Amino acid sequence: MFPLEPHQFDSSILREYDIRGLVDNTLTEQDAFYLGLGFGSVLREQGGRSICIGYDGRESSPIYAKALTAGLLKTGCNVTNIGLGPSPMVYFTVKDRGFDAGIMITGSHNPSTYNGFKMLFQNKGFYGQAIQDLGKAVAKGEYTIAMKPGHEEALNVENIYLNRLLADFSWPEGKDLKVIWDAGNGATADILQKMVKKLPGEHIVLFGDIDGNFPNHHPDPTVDKNLQDLIEAVKEHHADLGIAFDGDGDRIGAVDENGTILRCDRLITLYAKDVIEKRPNAAIIGDVKCSQVMFDEIARLGGKPIMWNTGHSLVKAKMIEQKAPLAGELSGHIFFADHYYGFDDALYCGLRLLTILGTSDKKLSDYFTHLPELISTPEFRVEVPEEDKMALAESIKNNLLKKHADSDDVNLITIDGLRYTDSNGWWLVRASNTQNCLVIRLEAFSENAMTALKNSLKAALETVGLDSNAIA
Repeated sequence: MFPLEPHQFDSSILREYDIRGLVDNTLTEQDAFYLGLGFGSVLREQGGRSICIGYDGRESSPIYAKALTAGLLKTGCNVTNIGLGPSPMVYFTVKDRGFDAGIMITGSHNPSTYNGFKMLFQNKGFYGQAIQDLGKAVAKGEYTIAMKPGHEEALNVENIYLNRLLADFSWPEGKDLKVIWDAGNGATADILQKMVKKLPGEHIVLFGDIDGNFPNHHPDPTVDKNLQDLIEAVKEHHADLGIAFDGDGDRIGAVDENGTILRCDRLITLYAKDVIEKRPNAAIIGDVKCSQVMFDEIARLGGKPIMWNTGHSLVKAKMIEQKAPLAGELSGHIFFADHYYGFDDALYCGLRLLTILGTSDKKLSDYFTHLPELISTPEFRVEVPEEDKMALAESIKNNLLKKHADSDDVNLITIDGLRYTDSNGWWLVRASNTQNCLVIRLEAFSENAMTALKNSLKAALETVGLDSNAIA
């Protein structure tokens, strides 16, 4: 397909925990082929050979899958293609069938003009320095080319995956729930349609056809406007809750019976209660964007809260290290190692939520009435040049560390970007690993406190020459 020679990836596509870029611009079919050569070589060097691949509903995904496969086969890897479906179906297949590795071709929650690759090994992720090292090896043409190419086969695992999703689901007879599901034209749509037919209660699926152009709304459930169709449907049908998915099905969004959006850090407190009741003192991990209320609630319930970096691969690695049964990110990635495999599967998370609600007399909103009502923002995104975002985040951090070096009134957490805390609450600035922007969130004790926090944040942005008008 392409010559076996050195190949230079656009540096912007080599992210912290995946490879992602603009279709036919920074990310091409040729890149997919050389990624196959590079990743296949790494896998062979580590003694592996079998690899499972799948892809989402974007128009470029089957094309990239074909090129990726061609590269993998050159290295002697045997490729099993499970076809179109959500990312968690690839993760599941790797675990269930014992493949040495897996690759999902997906642009995740990015616009349709993007695509990318999420990679994993059987017992660990593939991210960070490993991705950078792969890029360097490909640039040098350092490939393991087999005397005999590997072989390719297709495998339909949809029913096996669906049965596993449902295996942990329980819901007593006589308890009827009405649920609205927003597939968002993403990769979960087909299997979601099959799944709800096997569930008790009444289920309505919005945008249940796979369309990689996402004609109805952007496939990111962390952005409020993308949940408006779900909110309206919940209210119109007097449903008990609504559940939404991102483009490749590893991120969940939810709204309660009133149409109120449940940020995932709040949702995690509900999951944590269920887990800690069975596993006292369990470690529960949240990323740096999560509410302080979440960390405090985990501790109150008898768990061990751990704040960690944003990034699904980074969180999964921390889960393994801490033997944590549950972890989550504000972005909607929620990971269950409690009865499951420890990867982020939004369909499974949805079923766990239904099990909690279906075995109780409470409404979904009732589970959160005891939590403090702090004022928190959704994520703000300040667009910056891709090549500048890391340096800008680092400059903000260094400026604040210098400014508050001797202060007892300000606490600075530098796990991932900068989390600034004072008597008003906290704000966070970090460089996105998936988009050309800085990600920002604030949480305050009152409206006046929020104003003070925003002023300190705006000052920090302005010190590095950024426009602070995005912070409304």
